[in-house]
Amino acid sequence: MCHLFFSNVMKIIGITGTLGAGKGTIVDYLKEHYGYRHYSVRGYLIEEAQRRGMELNRDTFVVLANDLRATHCPSYITDQLYLQAAEAGENAIIESVRTPGEVESLRQHEHFLLFGVDADPKIRYERIVGRGSETDHVSFETFLENEEREMTSDDPNHQNLGRCMQMADYVFMNNEGFEELYAQVEEVISQLED
Repeated sequence: MCHLFFSNVMKIIGITGTLGAGKGTIVDYLKEHYGYRHYSVRGYLIEEAQRRGMELNRDTFVVLANDLRATHCPSYITDQLYLQAAEAGENAIIESVRTPGEVESLRQHEHFLLFGVDADPKIRYERIVGRGSETDHVSFETFLENEEREMTSDDPNHQNLGRCMQMADYVFMNNEGFEELYAQVEEVISQLED
């Protein structure tokens, strides 16, 4: 099975993880070193929010994502990204997988793996403050509240990062910095290529 994952067919890696843990760092590494194409849930939601004339912030994205899932199905957004990836026919990364339904839908595709990434909350908060995107201007308390809201849910249309992390094929801890995270990713890639 692992050998088949790295055969000459399109491979899909989904990335889940806590806010500021390093999902984008893994994406950038796989793009640069392995030529993966990037498909972003956040990018999809930004386009949809702009189309609807909605304010661009984290709360808008959560409400919009939950609405799209409730209107269509729990895996709707990642299904749309998967279709884009399949049309391109190249190895792809889908960032950020946030519901168990998304994981289950993507697992229907033979060459899919889910990577999870996590780090200490204080380290993650420092990272999001440092990157300063439009959704990252929050206090540490708000950061923790947002995360708690997104970690568990009984509603299949709402984010459940805790369950997605449990469903991951590989989970990386990113407390030490880029080089340590890259080494963890390389270790997994080398195992998959054997």
